[in-house]
Amino acid sequence: MLGSITPLGERGRGSRWGITVSAYVIGSALGGAALGAALGWIGSPLALSSAGRLGVLGVGIAIGVAFDLGVAGLQLPTTHRQVDETWRSQYRGWVWGLTFGVQLALGVVTVVTTAMVYVTWLAALVAGSAAAGTLIGLAFGLARALPILSVARVRTSGQLLGVDRTLQRFAAPARRVTVAAGASIAGLALIGAAR
Repeated sequence: MLGSITPLGERGRGSRWGITVSAYVIGSALGGAALGAALGWIGSPLALSSAGRLGVLGVGIAIGVAFDLGVAGLQLPTTHRQVDETWRSQYRGWVWGLTFGVQLALGVVTVVTTAMVYVTWLAALVAGSAAAGTLIGLAFGLARALPILSVARVRTSGQLLGVDRTLQRFAAPARRVTVAAGASIAGLALIGAAR
């Protein structure tokens, strides 16, 4: 997504980057908050204790880490759908920015690359209320959207290629950090649940 919404690309499409990005961030925040609220509301009758929530999350994260590592041949369930790239040439920047943001914030309607997306929605489900689920979803939506601000200075094709090279260089280390953090958090959650 970072290479899709740049000042260079938006200028070429006759759109203003600031407007498209603002719509994208707003859409992502709203999409994440809405799904989080719905899951929090659905899960509120579960009335789990704090220890119960930690236990469910700890197990969920551990299972997610196993999927991300491909333990015993596990493969992450996902769709093979991406956001529709033709929208960028068919609609105004704010329209496609908003709709891209909503779709990416939902996390599961496009390609899922880490099980932690599913764990986020599990956290919203066991959060205990729609309000808590909303906060979890909002944080997820913003975390998905705000990295787009890192390309604010991309004005040339050389700079755009630099973004792609940087993303490729950090993909494997980022994946390792995600798995290590997930494993650590799973352990801490399970220890907290056992107390």
